[in-house]
Amino acid sequence: MASGTVRLDVDGDIATVTLANPQRRNALGQATLNELRHALTSVPDTARVVILQAEGPVFSAGHDLGEMIDRPGNFYDELFADCTLAMETIHRIHQPVIAKVQGPATAAGCQLVASCDLAVASEDAWFATPGVRIGLFCTTPMVPIVRSVGRKRAMHMLLTGEPVDAYTAVEWGLVNQAVPAERLDDAVEELVGKILQWSPETIAIGKRAFYAQVDLPEPAAYEVAQPIMAANATTADAQEGMGAFLEKRPPQWTGTLPLP
Repeated sequence: MASGTVRLDVDGDIATVTLANPQRRNALGQATLNELRHALTSVPDTARVVILQAEGPVFSAGHDLGEMIDRPGNFYDELFADCTLAMETIHRIHQPVIAKVQGPATAAGCQLVASCDLAVASEDAWFATPGVRIGLFCTTPMVPIVRSVGRKRAMHMLLTGEPVDAYTAVEWGLVNQAVPAERLDDAVEELVGKILQWSPETIAIGKRAFYAQVDLPEPAAYEVAQPIMAANATTADAQEGMGAFLEKRPPQWTGTLPLP
């Protein structure tokens, strides 16, 4: 599936969503955000992992400032609502979403990386929330970034606008792994391979549970997690997996998507 600035390709178990507007530094204009959300919701249930990548030297420079000058107030309300919907869609789909970051990711582009379930970056990539430098604080990018890197590090990024290199981003928890550029494809492929070993139904249950509890206080988080784990234990794949472990044989997964 192709649209103006976003492309969706599906090859067996793997769906790839590509930001395909390198001449605009893969800016997340309103149309692109809606195309991104549509691509994510169009991933078929037969796909088990989603790779989110970008064309050109820049992963994403964030919002398209060219469309943000002298607009009525309702435009900004709609723009940031559309951005929020796109980011939330990453958490709502069944499949794990892996950001494959080949270059700089700034402002809403950094938000996009932080919103993904996992992220692998080229050592050439860097990350920044430079909105403060143009009088527009990165308030919505702040939401997933602070949940990834913690308060003090997030505030450093937000208040200074200074870039964070790929290896520091790993140390801070913004991305999972940084590798030489020539290793990026292989590193993502290896991560995908590890996920594809497991039951897609179990992965989907776990992803849903993770985001349902992650921001709750501990007692409330257990109230969410306990019944989900109990229900998970009754599924055919859980019974198969436990039996296979005890019998010292490879499991045969039969669980299907979507979940109810």
